Formats: sequence, C-alpha cells, structure tokens
Amino acid sequence: MNKILSFLKSNRQFTFFLFLAVLIIMIAIFAPVFSGGVDPLHGNISDALQEPSSEHIFGTDKVGRDIFARVIYGSRASLIATFGVVGLIFLVGSILGIIAGYFRGFVDSVIMRISDMMLAFPGLVLALAVAGIMGASMRNAIIAIVIVNWTKYARLARALVLKIRDRDYVSAAIITGSKTPYMLIKYMIPNALPTLIITAATDIGAMMLEISALSFLGFGAKPPTPEWGFMLNEGRASIQSAPWLMIFPGLAIFIVVVVFNMLGDSIRDILDPKLK
Repeated sequence: MNKILSFLKSNRQFTFFLFLAVLIIMIAIFAPVFSGGVDPLHGNISDALQEPSSEHIFGTDKVGRDIFARVIYGSRASLIATFGVVGLIFLVGSILGIIAGYFRGFVDSVIMRISDMMLAFPGLVLALAVAGIMGASMRNAIIAIVIVNWTKYARLARALVLKIRDRDYVSAAIITGSKTPYMLIKYMIPNALPTLIITAATDIGAMMLEISALSFLGFGAKPPTPEWGFMLNEGRASIQSAPWLMIFPGLAIFIVVVVFNMLGDSIRDILDPKLK
C-alpha cells in the first residue's frame, strides 16, 4: 500500500487524471444516481425545448427529454463503445503484428500488404463506407472503426518484434529447442506490450471522437439511445434557437477526450523507457 501511495505522489499528473477518469467511469456506472433518477428516454412534449433552469439544469430537447439525464446516460454508450474499440484494435493489431514480425516471409507479406491496402484510404471515409455497407448501428460502427484502425498496432507490433527477433538470446532459445508459443509468450509479447499499451492509452480520446463522428453522421447510435455524437446530430437543427442541445453533449465529449488524452500522456511518461 505504501508503494502505491508513493507512486501516486511521485506521479501527480497521472494521479490527477486517473482520478478524473475513474470519476467519469463511475458516473457512467451509476448513471441513475447521478441523473437524480430521471429517465433519459421519457419526454413530455409540453416541456419541449426549455432553457436550462433549476428544474432542468441542461434544458430539454424537442420532445421534452431532460438533457442532463441524457448526457449522464450517454456516457455509458460512449465509454463502452470507446473501450470496446480500443480493446479490439489493440488485440487484433497486436496479434497480427507479432505474428508477422516473428514468422516473417509469406505470412509477413500477406499481413503487411493488407495493412498497406487499408492505409491507402482516409480512415474516417473508409469507416463510413464500411458502416454504410453493414448498416447503421453502434455495433457496426465499432466493427468499422476496428477494421480501419488495427493497422497501426499491427505495424508497430511487427517493428518491435523485428528489433529483437535476431538477437543472440532469441536465436539461442530457438536453437535449444524452444517452441513457437514459448518464444512468443516469453520474449516477443513482453517486449512489445509496454509500447502497445502506451499507444492504446493515448488512442482512447481519438477513438471516442471517431465513434461520436459516426453517430453524428447517422452511422452509429440510433434513436432513442442517448449517445453524445447522436445528441449533437439531434441538436444541430436547433442550434440557433436551442444551442444547449449541442453545447452540453459537445462539452461532455471535450472533457472526456481531454481527460483520457492527458491520462494516456501520463502513462507514456511513466512507461516509456526513453523518457526515464
């Protein structure tokens, strides 16, 4: 316990943004508590487009739903989708990159040529095309973003594995009869993992922006799901008469992206040996 406290005290920036990130996650988990028990899907047309007030601190939307409750509940959809995307691209990209770097030859060529093909298209445009083909839903938006973004992790993992693939101790382990699964678990994965974790941590904010962008363009969350990108889309038609419909979901995206970006930078400062 003393070591943990000492670590947190010596890394104050990390501790601060970790606290904020945990707070955001707790708000998502206990959304009914933080929203005061207000149903984000229930609306009263007589309360439509009310300005922020003591009764509705973020105002209401065009069907009378409480914006504050929808922003709070929207953290669930946005965070679950973001962590799902980051986890999947980390897993898929890392596995393919480690395999390509270790086996090289034909396997490496196939994986890298597929990666090059994916990189030939603008990321968001390709994600929109994939999501459009599969149909608009949050699940398909996640799949589309994973298909587009795994390449960065694959190329990074491959480069890290190639750096140690021909080291003397690796060659000695192969000569003494070490099997491929042992080599991957013992040498390749541990050497690649810290850098990949840093990359994943710094990608959380970017992936949230991509998910919000797809939802804003109509390829992600569907009504009446409270999701920040979709709420921006709902509010854009009333931006002049009811700007709070876009201000508060946009502010939520901004705060969460900044917090997780700064947390990722802090983790990079701690784990990156070049910065020590």
